[in-house]
Amino acid sequence: MAEAHALLFAYCETPVHAGTGRAIGTVDLPIQRERITGYPVVQASSVKGVLRAMTTPNGATGEAELHRAVFGPDDPTKAHEHAGALQVTDLSVVLFPVRSLAGVFAWTTSLPALARLARLAALAGIGTGWTLPEQGPTGSTAWVAQGSALAIAAASGSTVVLEEFSFTPDTTQAPFVQQLGSWLAENALPAGAEYGWWKRNLTSHLCVLPDDAFRDFVLYSTEVETHVRLARATKTVDEGALWTSEAVPAETLFAGLLTATRSRYPKVKDDGKSLLGWLTQRLDGKRTRIGGDETTGCGSVALRVVQAGGQ
Repeated sequence: MAEAHALLFAYCETPVHAGTGRAIGTVDLPIQRERITGYPVVQASSVKGVLRAMTTPNGATGEAELHRAVFGPDDPTKAHEHAGALQVTDLSVVLFPVRSLAGVFAWTTSLPALARLARLAALAGIGTGWTLPEQGPTGSTAWVAQGSALAIAAASGSTVVLEEFSFTPDTTQAPFVQQLGSWLAENALPAGAEYGWWKRNLTSHLCVLPDDAFRDFVLYSTEVETHVRLARATKTVDEGALWTSEAVPAETLFAGLLTATRSRYPKVKDDGKSLLGWLTQRLDGKRTRIGGDETTGCGSVALRVVQAGGQ
């Protein structure tokens, strides 16, 4: 039984290609998505592997024992001996950047995406300081904060233009947008000084969209890159060496849940709270790589781990 919980945030500093392999469709190498919603995800097996790799100790015996207690045996032939204490969920999208006519880009979200975040926070015993409204924006309206950087003044009234779609900015829920933006800036974005601008501007660039509009953006506004391989002698494209690859854009925010049980490794007697605390110290504020195309700059994410009483 889980004894400790924490929220894990992953902020994409470069495009992230958490792929599914080749597919039949318009994109040869698509990203991982939920089957029902179509939202981008990073599957738990990918996340756990990355966390395991980035916390692998270098020779310290005590650290190696704790690492084994958290993640299970490194040697696959010993996997039957005991399970690790750590349980990881998929990373789900919370904020998705979309090109904006004003303010360069908007951090978009929707009530279903936020409801999932609220549910994860409740499971972790973390107070967010914001409460979801019963109904989200409808039609072509978009909730924004007062003084939003996304709103364009016009004779017929203000408008928010994302890609080629226009929305009517609605500030009746501005207090909610303000509370949400402030909490995410404090808890989800990296804590370093280099993120000062991003934290100060998150709320003014935050936009809560109707459910269908958000779904359409996360489906059709990802980055798609075309790759080729050139023949060395002719510098022309090799036969069959033209393909496309999809990636989640930089500035996307994902969230998931970490839980820990008591150690099942006989040499370590720590409870789940102690083991999760050990892991948090090695993850919070760190950068790592998730997904493929690492050698071409993809997959750089900054991690935040938030526990009850620690935010």
